[in-house]
Amino acid sequence: MDGFLQDTPPASPAVGSSYVVGGSPTGAWASHGLALAGYTAGGWRFIAPVDGLTALDKASGEVATFSGGAWEKGHVRAAKVSVGGDQVIGARQAAVAEPAGGLTVDAEARAAIAAILARLRAHGLIAT
Repeated sequence: MDGFLQDTPPASPAVGSSYVVGGSPTGAWASHGLALAGYTAGGWRFIAPVDGLTALDKASGEVATFSGGAWEKGHVRAAKVSVGGDQVIGARQAAVAEPAGGLTVDAEARAAIAAILARLRAHGLIAT
């Protein structure tokens, strides 16, 4: 995961620094695979991974969540997304039928609606 997981502890960690241990840890991290490791004045401290544990990857700004035995970075799971108190994304809705003509055919309007539907589908906001 682009350097997010580390198997080897740093040679001279700063007190207060923290890391997400990789799946094949060595040295002081041996036997603490996938744990959170924090360096203190008293040495390394570890938090065992459990489903739902989250950590911020400061390098990328992405949140990582431990789920199903692995760290998953950059995925957001939610029942809804709100911005400024207004729900902007919720559960996926049923497919919207594409225009198929009618008494007055407007090719430009039909093309624009089809493009909007395609983009909404590409973002996973509506079903295909």
